Amino acid sequence: MSHNELRVRPISSTEHSAFLATAQGVSFLQRPEWAQVKGGWRGESLGWFDGETLVGVALILHRQAPVIRKTLAYIPDGPVIDFDSYDARIVLPLLASYLKNRGAFQLRLGPGLSVRTWGAATVRKAFGKDELASLAELETVSVNEDARKLNEALSDLGFTKQDVGMDFAAGQPEYVARVALQDPAGNQLDTDQVMASYSSTTRNETRKSLKSELLVEIGETKDMARFHALYNHTAERQEFTGRPLSYFEKMHTVLNMAVPGSCTLYIASHEGVDLASAIVLRSSNLAWYLYGASSSEQRKLFAPKAIMHHMIADSIEAGCKYLDQGGVSATLDGDHHLAGLTKFKTNTGCDIVQTSGEWDLALNKPLAWAFEKYMNWRAK
Repeated sequence: MSHNELRVRPISSTEHSAFLATAQGVSFLQRPEWAQVKGGWRGESLGWFDGETLVGVALILHRQAPVIRKTLAYIPDGPVIDFDSYDARIVLPLLASYLKNRGAFQLRLGPGLSVRTWGAATVRKAFGKDELASLAELETVSVNEDARKLNEALSDLGFTKQDVGMDFAAGQPEYVARVALQDPAGNQLDTDQVMASYSSTTRNETRKSLKSELLVEIGETKDMARFHALYNHTAERQEFTGRPLSYFEKMHTVLNMAVPGSCTLYIASHEGVDLASAIVLRSSNLAWYLYGASSSEQRKLFAPKAIMHHMIADSIEAGCKYLDQGGVSATLDGDHHLAGLTKFKTNTGCDIVQTSGEWDLALNKPLAWAFEKYMNWRAK
C-alpha cells in the first residue's frame, strides 16, 4: 500500500453504513445514525481512501464551543480502520489536518481497544485486600499489544491521554465491565458456561428467577413508556437525573430503522405488573447493556436477573463476542464510593477491561487551553 495515496474526505451515511456492514468489532457509537440520537452534537461521516478504495471510516461528533465558532471534534470508540495495515502516524495527522482546516480547535478520540483484561473471579477475590489499591497492581488475564502500540503512536503524535483517576470522567469510560460470550479461541459459549463466571449468589438468584412465573418479553417503541416508568422510579431511588421518554423512543426508532434488531427493549413482569426493564444495543459482533431499571416490588423474584439471562442468551445467538455492562472504577479499595458497582458487575460474571482511554490533540492551542480552563471551571 502506498501511503502517498491515502486521503481523507467526507462520505455519505450510505457509504459509511455499507463499510461498517463488512467490519467486525464496530461500536454503535461509530454508526452514522448515532449522531441522530446524540443531542447537542452535529455528526459528520469521514472516510480514508487508499486510491479509490474506502479503507476506514469515522463518525465525527462536533460540538460548538461557547462564544467562538470553532468546534470540538469527538470520535467515540473509533475510528474504524485497520491500524495494522495503515499506520496511525499517517492516518491520524491526515484526519487532524482535515478537521483543523474546517474549524475544529481540538480533536478528541477514544479508539476503544482492549488494553488489559482482569478476570471476574480474580477481581472479586482482590477487593478489600490491604496490599492492593488498584487494578494496575493485579495480575491480568491478557494484554493487547496492538492497543499498546496505538497508545504509543498517539503519544508520539502529540495526543495527551485524559487522566481519569479512580472516578469517571466525561465521555466514554476507560475501565469497563464485560461478560465474555466467547472463549479465547473465538468459540461461542452457552448460557451455562457464562453463568459459571457468576458469583454463587448471583447464579442461585438467576436460577430462581428462571423458575418463577416471570414473563420476559421484547417490547416495541410504544412500550418504551413502560421502561421509562421503571427508569424514573430507579432514578428517584438512586438519586440521579434521568433522560426524557422521547430520548429512548428516538433511540429505539432510529437505530432499528438503520439496522433492524440493533436496539432491543426487554421487559419482565409478573401478573401484569412490570418489575424490571433493560435496553440492549448490538452492533456487528458486540453487545451493550446500556440502560436498566427495576421496581422496588417483588424483589425475591429477581426480575433483573431474568432479563440478564435473556439478553445474554440472545447476544450469544447473535454471535456476539461480549456483553458490555458499562464503566467501572480502577479501584480495589472496598471503601471507595464506586467499589459497590465493580463488586456487583463482577458478581454477574463481568471481566474488567482497561480500554485505550480518550486522547486529546490541540488543533488550535490557545483555544484548546481556554476550553480546558472553561470545562474545569464548570466542573467545580
